[in-house]
Amino acid sequence: MKTHEPGTEQHGREQYSGTDRGGAERGGAERGGTDRGGAEQRGGPRGHSTDADVVTAEPADDGSPVTVSAEGLPGWLDPVAGAARTVRPQQLSRFLPPEDGAGRQSAVLVLFGEGARGPELLLMERAGSLRSHPGQPSFPGGSLDPADGDQATTGPLRAALREAEEETGLDPRGVQIFGVLPRLYIPVSSFVVTPVLGWWRTPSPVGVVDPGETARVFTVPVADLTDPANRATAVHPSGHRGPAFLVESALVWGFTAGVIDRILHFAGWERPWDRAKQVPLDWRA
Repeated sequence: MKTHEPGTEQHGREQYSGTDRGGAERGGAERGGTDRGGAEQRGGPRGHSTDADVVTAEPADDGSPVTVSAEGLPGWLDPVAGAARTVRPQQLSRFLPPEDGAGRQSAVLVLFGEGARGPELLLMERAGSLRSHPGQPSFPGGSLDPADGDQATTGPLRAALREAEEETGLDPRGVQIFGVLPRLYIPVSSFVVTPVLGWWRTPSPVGVVDPGETARVFTVPVADLTDPANRATAVHPSGHRGPAFLVESALVWGFTAGVIDRILHFAGWERPWDRAKQVPLDWRA
């Protein structure tokens, strides 16, 4: 499962076991291509995987199928796709969904693209005026709707794509879903979150759809996420501690940072970083 992250050496260890103080955050922010304020499209993959793992689910209400496929991925995504097939819930977080099925079902889209600086992730930043988690970065995502379908199978896939389109304006037809991570739980908000892994095969312009919800939409190079200088431990006044990333003038922490941290680890992209470096959070977080 280990491989070299493009442009970095291979290292890493340690397991994430935290959550954030809220649910599957919603939002967006202006971004297109590799320029924060633009809308230009990005280039294609550098190389493709020959490992096909194709699953087609039942059609949605509009007749369109939901397909999960690892066929034709760029080679650098192979370890991520492999991890999605083998990782266990306990390896991602110590907080797992209640066995009785309780919890607010939601999904986030963990979307990988390829920009001017190589592999990157799509994130967004919540509006600073929001009462809950103002200014906090997150993946696109939100709660499942009844029209999304079965919450145990294809519902999270449709929800992740639908929410990403609503929040960032991306064209879901350009997204290839190549894997799904185990469902995780955020106790403080009772969200049961399914991280859906996507490859931005055909990039489309993205940006703020609702300024009242979102400050900006942006991408972060994977190289910046693996750079030890950009990593720290976020410390909440409640005592919660978890991984954090200082990238693109944003502090990424909580659930979002935890998922990124685990992906970097199990993909073999993690590099040694100073866990004693702390970033304090305030009670608004």
